[in-house]
Amino acid sequence: MSTVIEKKSQIVDEIATKLKESQSTIVVDYRGLDVAEVTELRKQLREANVDFKVYKNTMVRRATEAVELTEIDEQLKGPTAIAFSNDDVVAPAKILNNFAKEHDALELKAGIIEGRVASLEEVKALAELPSRDGLLSMLLNVMQAPIRNFALATKAVAEQKEEQGA
Repeated sequence: MSTVIEKKSQIVDEIATKLKESQSTIVVDYRGLDVAEVTELRKQLREANVDFKVYKNTMVRRATEAVELTEIDEQLKGPTAIAFSNDDVVAPAKILNNFAKEHDALELKAGIIEGRVASLEEVKALAELPSRDGLLSMLLNVMQAPIRNFALATKAVAEQKEEQGA
């Protein structure tokens, strides 16, 4: 009997560690998805380096209690799967939200974003953000704009002087 308790304790510790270390954690209800759909979802999440696991709700509740994130416990009803991402805050929300749009059976419940419990609305708003690479690209464009404008103005002045001289 003690080995069973020991195994359960290890699972709770594993979940608690993932909750602490992940940048983004999204809780979903996957009831109604068939095996092929779950396999496709897992594949998309794996490609984005997102860990997708199904745990018993009681184990997750014990882990949330250990890391003081019990506000999410009310969402732990029915079949629940959790996506953990240590790298990208936006990736799991974006992938799960897009998959839920195509498959009505997948339902987003809530999330934990950088150690703070996030509502369903906040998770969906996060999913609408561009990816990290997209945001970096936007930032670079904004940073390059003054230099580009200066170069264009310099070129225009040079061409104008050249026309006056000819």
